[in-house]
Amino acid sequence: MNLDDLAYFQSLDPHNLLKEIDAFPDQIASAWALGHSLSLPADCKTVRHIVIIGMGGAAIAGELAQVLTASESSLPVTLLKNYALPAFVGNETLVIGLSRSGNTEETLVACESALACGAKLLVITQGGQLAALAEQPAVALWRFGEAGQPRLALGYLFMLTLAALMKLGCVSDKSAEVAEAVEALRAQQNSLRAESPVRRNPAKRLAGQIMERLGAIFASDYLTPVARRWKMLINEFAKAWAVADELPEMDHHAVSGTLYPEALVSKYMVLFLRSTHAHPRNRLRADVTRELYMTAGFNTDAIEATGQSPLAHMLTALHYGDYTAYYLAMCYGIEPGSAPQVEYVKGELQKL
Repeated sequence: MNLDDLAYFQSLDPHNLLKEIDAFPDQIASAWALGHSLSLPADCKTVRHIVIIGMGGAAIAGELAQVLTASESSLPVTLLKNYALPAFVGNETLVIGLSRSGNTEETLVACESALACGAKLLVITQGGQLAALAEQPAVALWRFGEAGQPRLALGYLFMLTLAALMKLGCVSDKSAEVAEAVEALRAQQNSLRAESPVRRNPAKRLAGQIMERLGAIFASDYLTPVARRWKMLINEFAKAWAVADELPEMDHHAVSGTLYPEALVSKYMVLFLRSTHAHPRNRLRADVTRELYMTAGFNTDAIEATGQSPLAHMLTALHYGDYTAYYLAMCYGIEPGSAPQVEYVKGELQKL
């Protein structure tokens, strides 16, 4: 296995996911520009609560928006990753349904329930059954163009959700932060692209460290949903086991589980995603927690997010993980774009 062999990558990646990963900074910029050009019905500005619905990558997009705006939003924002809505949803609620395909079962069921409850509905999608709901007067549709694989449409789903929150008056205009984040992404990308050799490519080297180990990704504050994104793409791209957890909560239980089974301790790769925008106590906790794992015999590493703003830290840490998961798939010799097991689950559910 040679992570500098681009022909090898092409043989394993017929859908050219690498091109989509490379295009992430452009996707962020395009999605934000699109969000600025779209409008919301006037009655959306009378809502008192926002519920974001999504699964998989769409749920990560919703959580990124929720976490980024939590300290500023004038309205409470709830994230739902399931079928059933909270009981409070009604005519003073805006439900934002996120799905690249527009056919995600759980999201579609919840959005239909929202309409039945009298809630206002904004759907952000490329089409499908979710877009068809926009034929009803209570539904606003924000449609975006081709975004390739569903798991790589996160930039559109996140930026459009963030733009919607801005247009609702929940948060200030994030245009300056988006522009700075895109520049940070492009600067970081110089060392992460496939053309960058292993000796200068930290994502390739990290993939080699994770290979034949169980990935455990820990983070706090703004990077908590990013850790979940790393876990998700390691699962989906490399078909490998991974877990994600968050500080400070994990220090109240997870750190006790460092002793057994002893045979597995050396088989973990424990990664800490770090940001200077994290709470100072969580920065300290990350140091102490990593030392605890190292002392217990675990392999560990830390990844510092780059850029100036919290948004830049979220996106640069996320993009680093996209490349790492892709290179891990190359390490295992597996096609990163092959269908995940969820397709099997859907097939079985259709029999019920």
